[in-house]
Amino acid sequence: MSAVEHRYEVAGRRERYAGKIFSVVTDEVTMPGGGTSARDYVRHVGAVAVVALDDAGQVVLVRQYRHPVGKRLWELPAGLMDVSGEDLAAAAARELAEEADLTAGSIDVLVDLHSSPGFSDEVVRVFLARDLAEVPAGQRHERREEEADLQIVRVDLDEAVRMVLDGEITNAAAVAGLLAAARARDAGWSVLRRPDAPLPR
Repeated sequence: MSAVEHRYEVAGRRERYAGKIFSVVTDEVTMPGGGTSARDYVRHVGAVAVVALDDAGQVVLVRQYRHPVGKRLWELPAGLMDVSGEDLAAAAARELAEEADLTAGSIDVLVDLHSSPGFSDEVVRVFLARDLAEVPAGQRHERREEEADLQIVRVDLDEAVRMVLDGEITNAAAVAGLLAAARARDAGWSVLRRPDAPLPR
């Protein structure tokens, strides 16, 4: 006989901060044995990231400044789910074009992750994009703010995995996406999911 799991319920919520990308709330959550406890966390719009893999087996990495950590990080082309009504695969294609000047002939789901569930509800879906082509020069997105000095490089997928394991790549979505891409490649791409696969709930 299995034990009955406690159902954590929100007995009350206070919004501490509301912004365009995230809000900060305090929930009063019911606890096992009775009573409630306060839990502060960030409610986030969600994000997508893209492992763009070319015909030579190279992946696209971008390096950009991230102010909370005060340095430039190696990352995947990625962005927020902040366009109303846009599906996840379309958002991934948009970010790939905006950050790497690329389009993809095929796109599949690699992996989903809760980026930091100890303090945020953010979910990131990482896609695999293949059959890459350049966006024509006259149609490219104008990069602004931190993206204005974005570096874009292509490295062999196995080299990117080495960078992850050596601690050179620490962005959570990049770590998960690159390791998942290497595993999916080694499995003959049989583990990929459809681009419209439901997000974890």
